[in-house]
Amino acid sequence: MFYKDVSILKNGYHVIASCRFQVIIAKANVNTKDMAHASVASLMRTIESLLTSNSPMQSLTCDHREDFSALHEKISSLEVVVKNFEKNNVSGEMTDLEVEIKEVANIVEQTIQLRVTEIVLANDEKTHETLSDTLQLVADDIDCIRNESTKIQDKGKQVSEGSLVQDFSSLTNNILNVNNNMVGRDDQKERLLEDLTRSYSGEPKVIPIVGMGGIGKTTLAKEVYNSESVLRRFDVHAWATVSQQHNRKEVLLGLLRSTINMDDTVTTRGEADLADMLQKCLKRKRYLIVLDDIWSCEVWDGVRRCFPTEDNEGSRILLTTRINEVACYAGTTNLSLQMGFMDQNESWNLFKSVAFANEALPYEFETIGKQIADECHGLPLTIVVVAGLLKSKRAMEDWKSVAKDVKSLVANDPDEQCSRVLGLSYNHLTSDLKACLLHFGIFLEDSEIPVKNLMRSWMAEGFLKLENDLEGEAEKCLQELVNRCLVLVCKKSLDGTKIRSCKVHDLIYDLCLREIQRGNVFIMNDIVLDSMHNMQPFKRVTGDEIYFGFYRVLLTPVHRQLRDHDNNDLLKRTRSLFSFHLKYSFSSPVLKSELIHFKLLKVLELTHIEIDNFPLQILSLIWLRYLALQFRKNLDILPEICRLWNLQTFIVTGTTGRSDLITFPEEIWGLMQLRHLKVRSFYLPNPPTISVDKGSHTGFSIIQTTSYLSSCCCTKEVILGIRNAKKLGFSGNNLSDSGLHNNLVYLQQLETLSFIRCSCILLPVTSAKAFPATLKKLKLESTYLGWSYMDIIAELPNLEVLKIIDDACDGEEWHPNVKVFTRLKYLLIEDNRIKYWKATNDNFPVLERLVLKECSYLKELPIEFAEIHTLQLIELTSCLPELGEFAARIQREQEDLGNNPVDVFISDPLRGRDSVPEEY
Repeated sequence: MFYKDVSILKNGYHVIASCRFQVIIAKANVNTKDMAHASVASLMRTIESLLTSNSPMQSLTCDHREDFSALHEKISSLEVVVKNFEKNNVSGEMTDLEVEIKEVANIVEQTIQLRVTEIVLANDEKTHETLSDTLQLVADDIDCIRNESTKIQDKGKQVSEGSLVQDFSSLTNNILNVNNNMVGRDDQKERLLEDLTRSYSGEPKVIPIVGMGGIGKTTLAKEVYNSESVLRRFDVHAWATVSQQHNRKEVLLGLLRSTINMDDTVTTRGEADLADMLQKCLKRKRYLIVLDDIWSCEVWDGVRRCFPTEDNEGSRILLTTRINEVACYAGTTNLSLQMGFMDQNESWNLFKSVAFANEALPYEFETIGKQIADECHGLPLTIVVVAGLLKSKRAMEDWKSVAKDVKSLVANDPDEQCSRVLGLSYNHLTSDLKACLLHFGIFLEDSEIPVKNLMRSWMAEGFLKLENDLEGEAEKCLQELVNRCLVLVCKKSLDGTKIRSCKVHDLIYDLCLREIQRGNVFIMNDIVLDSMHNMQPFKRVTGDEIYFGFYRVLLTPVHRQLRDHDNNDLLKRTRSLFSFHLKYSFSSPVLKSELIHFKLLKVLELTHIEIDNFPLQILSLIWLRYLALQFRKNLDILPEICRLWNLQTFIVTGTTGRSDLITFPEEIWGLMQLRHLKVRSFYLPNPPTISVDKGSHTGFSIIQTTSYLSSCCCTKEVILGIRNAKKLGFSGNNLSDSGLHNNLVYLQQLETLSFIRCSCILLPVTSAKAFPATLKKLKLESTYLGWSYMDIIAELPNLEVLKIIDDACDGEEWHPNVKVFTRLKYLLIEDNRIKYWKATNDNFPVLERLVLKECSYLKELPIEFAEIHTLQLIELTSCLPELGEFAARIQREQEDLGNNPVDVFISDPLRGRDSVPEEY
């Protein structure tokens, strides 16, 4: 072991806790970020997992159920306290009480988990007595905090940041204006001017400008607001900065200052009088109103009624916001303007205009100046801040120093202007969103992150509210971060409804790292593999050490109330372990031997190393919620897998090209919290019987994803055990009939279904009624069905996505019968030997995207597809040139018919018949 295993409660929990509480209450306010909610939420999840009716721990903790229930009630009240603080404290500043709540929640959770672990591993009378004593002591501590919170709330002590927001708004305006002239954004400026001055009938139009903090929304708004054409067109011009802590009266006064000569008596009037004055000033006039920096739909609702809509034709209201939801809610359809990052030329022009102003650009600074501008990654605020720092510096050494690390220069000091812009967006997040955003900091910079892995990690870490639909809650959090322009979408699902991968801008990534370093949500550290494959634990990765690889670990924050040796017990504080960037794919025996000491681990992600056998040490990690492994050969899963009763996600990947079947023991059905089971190919035995008389069996009651299940084990009992799955995959041909074709109908929640080499399952099916009517997505791969089988598939009432891959359908001709794919929007045919395809627009009436890949024999597309008015895209990859000609013809005919234009994308076209492979 590389750390001494010290008991966290060596001298008794209550003595430490009581002394701690007396000291903390006397301390002054703590200047740190509020993450109490994440700690309380995680504690709640732990206790609820012990109380849940289907928990395997019930038999071990039943004697303590009353104590757990009482503790759960007390902690629920703490959640309310934290939410009240959060609601009234958008600055992120944390009071003594919030610090105390956060730290007590962390230590209580750690203590309970250690005690329960002792019961599982020892299960003797002494461990039960220790748990009982501990529960009473931690309940006393929670009571102390509740009493103190009541006193503080009664006194109404809340943090206010009104002055900070006002000062910050003026700061932002100053640094984004360069001699009152905007640099770049010519196309967006031209479009906005056209939208402002074009003749529209009806009531005033609302035009939102949307983008992340520092992207230049306010600068663009000011540029058009002060343009000659706009000044001439509108009778009244008024501007108000709203900000996140809005004051409706101040907004009204700001607008009135632009429209009338105000005296001191106006400022003393109430909101109703001011709103009435504004309406009268705007009545029967063509007005332009700018509302800068709106943060919520409620704010818009509070001011929109002040703007008259009758006899005001041609009027405009311009909004700037970071939040897409506000833009969609308030904006006029098709008039929203989304601001993205500047391109290379725009970045350089902006940089020059600030760094050199009216000076001539010295030749020797051009190359390094462009390098620095590029390092700002197209964010105007960063460019202005960096260029402003260099404005007075004309020594080449100064510029070279900046060029080495622009990001640290901008973001190193929390008081820097750029950091404050991004920090404002961060501070406005709720605590669960803050935790979710900070989680991006554990991934490598600029990496594209699969959303499924990200959201399942959020679930395992306990960042989300405990709801039946954890996946839905995770999607909401991600979408909220996207809407706030803090997360960038990289890829979407084929139907465009879900985010598949995402990343954060470099500056947001740096923000995450800075907040992580504060140590309020979690502490991030690395275990490095050196050149001798030895482990150097809990240090930060620097330089060439990444070459050999490292593990990244997340730990609970340091507790001020614990003695130093308790805080130094890093193994017990470790909550998550991820493998990263390993040059050599090998299994470290050192890591395996140490796993048993990570007693409270929740996330273990080891997909970057290959293992030969299932590490037995993992079976002692009973708090694991997320487990991902990569195997080099077949794995034997032991019956003791049932100990991992908290497991939500279990992923096993294999070396590319391997298809070994992993056999799970019957005990796998004891994992009642399992939501996602993803293995390349696995065998699942029948679940154990609960009632012999009724023939009922256990099952994964909350399972969401199961793939890829071997077709040889798809009995009725197994299918009923996973009947709540929404996504399911089968693999392998089974000579013995397991009856799956008769059992699919029991999957009444199923939305996505995949078959790989499963013709044995599909051939007996003669009607679409064999499939769940809920099915929306279907993938067939190497199933060798006849094309006539598609007539059955066409009858699926809700099918929207169909993928036909690698000779899923065997034969040269597809002549759809009169069957209609009534809801099919996306069709993929890949690596198939089809030669002739005869179909009409009636067969695919709502098709939106047609994708053909490696269809080396197909020369013609059904020309009738030109009459599918919903068609948006034809994508051809590694297909014959003749196919591209048909796609272009369909495109032209769509235009002639007056339909929306069809995009045609062609990549890697085959070069005639010589490139067509020989017959198989």
